Amino acid sequence: MALGGNPIFNGKTFRGTTQAPPVPQAPYGTPYGQQPYGGQAPYGQQPYGQQGWGTQPQSMSDEQLRQMYSQPSAGPADTGRMTFDDVIMKTAACLAAVVAGAAVTLVVAQGLASLLMIVGALGGFVLALVNTFKKQPSPALILAYAALEGLFLGGLTRILDGMFPGVGLQAVIGTLSVFAVTLLLFKSGKVRATPRAMRFFMIAIIGYAVFALINMIMMWTGAVQSPFGLRTSVEIFGIPLGVFIGLLAIGLAAFSLIMDFTSIEEGVRSGAPQRFSWTAAFGLTVTLVWLYVEIIRLLAILRGDD
Repeated sequence: MALGGNPIFNGKTFRGTTQAPPVPQAPYGTPYGQQPYGGQAPYGQQPYGQQGWGTQPQSMSDEQLRQMYSQPSAGPADTGRMTFDDVIMKTAACLAAVVAGAAVTLVVAQGLASLLMIVGALGGFVLALVNTFKKQPSPALILAYAALEGLFLGGLTRILDGMFPGVGLQAVIGTLSVFAVTLLLFKSGKVRATPRAMRFFMIAIIGYAVFALINMIMMWTGAVQSPFGLRTSVEIFGIPLGVFIGLLAIGLAAFSLIMDFTSIEEGVRSGAPQRFSWTAAFGLTVTLVWLYVEIIRLLAILRGDD
């Protein structure tokens, strides 16, 4: 079972424990006191009464013993295991790459910003798939994904903020707020990725993906002229459909954060290799990008309905 159920963590070996290779045993019938394999003892074993290869009997002084026993116990970082600090630092690096990419599309000319936005959207999608299905995390590819998503988010923010001034800053604040509240609820134990919640999440995310695909096709074919497609052209009790869809998507993104936290907690607890902290950072970055997109789109729909 994938840790936490997040698709990004599927197939990743988060169990970091290793075992020593088995020591070869003497074949049945070997005379006592003789060694198999050409008369030599296997590595790590010596015949009775003989010293190991290159070893000499020696005793340790009291001072050496005191120094040995006074050494602090080796922590996860010393043994090459994933820690929460590793995840925090690598997530910060990914978010810094997102901010740097967004800054580029916010300061260049409008025409170039639109081109970079398209490049970021397509390139980010490709690298998201590569990083998701890659067995071993690649820091370079993960940071490249974050930078490309930054180009996309910067261009999207520039367009929507030009139409509805202030939605960009509101979306940033909203994203950070949802992240903080979700983390507090997870740490308190009030919200967990239970099997029942996971089943609801999978059903809801499939339904949302089907709606998004249909909406995109109708926008491309010109079946609907609204800039947000069915989200604003269809209303329920005078409220745009996009408001309900947006709230659902934000809820799904928040629960995806819960799955990310669960995966990270299980990875640290089971002693996952330190390199998988990049996988955890990638998962958090993907979810935060999705959350930001849904929040800024919901704010734009609400502002457009004023």
